[in-house]
Amino acid sequence: MSDIEIAQQSTMLPIIDIAAEKFNIPAENLDPYGHYKAKISLEYIDSLTDKKDGKLILVTAVSPTPAGEGKTTTTVGLGDAMNRLGKKTIMCLREPSLGPCFGIKGGAAGGGYSQVVPMEDINLHFTGDFHAIGVAHNLLSAMIDNHINHGNELGIDSRRIKWKRVVDMNDRALREIIIGQGGPANGYLREDGYDIVVASEVMAILCLATSRADLKERLGRIVVAYKTDKVTAIYARDLNAQGAMAALLKDAIKPNLVQTLENNLAIIHGGPFANIAHGCNTVTATKTALKLADYAVTEAGFGADLGAEKFIDIKCRMADLKPSAVVLVATARALKSHGGVTKEKLNHENLQALDAGFVNLERHLNNITQHFGLPCVVCINHFTFDTEAEIALIKGKCEALGAPCVVSKHWAEGGAGAEDLAREVLAIVDNREPGCTYVYEDKLPLWDKIEAIATKLYGAAEVTASQKVKGEIKVLQEQYGHFPICIAKTQMSFSTDPTVIGAPSGHTVEITEARLANGAGFIVVIAGNMMTMPGLPKAPAAERIDITDAGVITGLF
Repeated sequence: MSDIEIAQQSTMLPIIDIAAEKFNIPAENLDPYGHYKAKISLEYIDSLTDKKDGKLILVTAVSPTPAGEGKTTTTVGLGDAMNRLGKKTIMCLREPSLGPCFGIKGGAAGGGYSQVVPMEDINLHFTGDFHAIGVAHNLLSAMIDNHINHGNELGIDSRRIKWKRVVDMNDRALREIIIGQGGPANGYLREDGYDIVVASEVMAILCLATSRADLKERLGRIVVAYKTDKVTAIYARDLNAQGAMAALLKDAIKPNLVQTLENNLAIIHGGPFANIAHGCNTVTATKTALKLADYAVTEAGFGADLGAEKFIDIKCRMADLKPSAVVLVATARALKSHGGVTKEKLNHENLQALDAGFVNLERHLNNITQHFGLPCVVCINHFTFDTEAEIALIKGKCEALGAPCVVSKHWAEGGAGAEDLAREVLAIVDNREPGCTYVYEDKLPLWDKIEAIATKLYGAAEVTASQKVKGEIKVLQEQYGHFPICIAKTQMSFSTDPTVIGAPSGHTVEITEARLANGAGFIVVIAGNMMTMPGLPKAPAAERIDITDAGVITGLF
């Protein structure tokens, strides 16, 4: 059966009952969205402050390939397995974006028998968080143009407006637009553009905010434009926009509670991409899970060079989170892809290609253990086409590197298929003090932080940028030099070229743009030609998604 068919045949329990029975969460502290989704009140979360934290486990992966790796599926399977072993565990995931759901990636609620449900709701509008984030972002956009139209008392230079608009869909036609056409009644002509909602700074702010007050203060710090003197910043608070924006996010700031196919709790909240944003679910969700459970299993987007790096260097640094271990997900198919095998031939045994593609896993593993300072378990996410020889080769190479390696069959068997993985992870986290190391220190200059990531993690020989971009980074250094770096880079390769597979070394990383995310508290730098508004593929997933007369969604994967 397809993922959606498996999900639709599952037996869900009322989410309020699961929360009460397994975690003693009183019903009055949950805001139900139907029977199977609910939001947790911030007041209840605040009441957990004095409780001891559980152990935090991060799930990441090798560099993505057309073969798929299964990071979310593994997170769900591992969490279900730990609960099967009697370990009180909650999973923390990101909310899916509509753009990829209708584009090339499909849904993001897990797969097979390791899913979170209700799958259709989670992948589509869910509880409306992304809608609220998009509207809050676009309210600020509208207030900028409105202020200029009514006299521009703040002296905003319309050529130096830094705040685009957003929509939660892959729509390449909106990357660069002209607004204000149609005469004076429609404002003034200027260049503008759209990003996807998951690239919005409002999304990053929601994911890093720790309270309503912190959310509103961060929203007020957003730099939207500069005055005609080129140096004086205009903030969202100068437009008195932060209060209304925070009001629109009144419910979005509350974490969402759902369940797995095995009726275990999962918190799904926030959803920045890891290739163009920081790629982690909300700090509030993660900290809530750590207070409620003995173990919290979370994931960070794409490969460990992107999501895991930002999880450590941005999220853990800002929120003082201390992970205990990392699970690095790989498939034989993905490693063969990194060895040069085309998608059509990935189901055939090819030990030579597998051996060649292993270098991608090896670099991610070394980065996790050496630069993040964390113990790592390699999870072979099992496919039915995997041969014994392929599994033996991966295991043998991991053993030579001193890394535990476990075959996990959670996709086909649910939590039962991941029990060996759970035991291996528990053997580590129960026997070490939580903690990690950062790739760079706060005091390093911004340019040196970029170089540290590119040379240590990506294997690059150098980082370059035009004089204009270097000048922009130099200006940012003066006031924001203590900020961490968020590199927007292709997820498909350690380099900036998505076609370069394996573990390239000695390449050049070109920085083409630098953006200040003052409310979020980091600097976004664009590497190569990375787009913050994706496009749809030739045959988008939207072509196969449908709904029956009975209201049943079909074709969603």
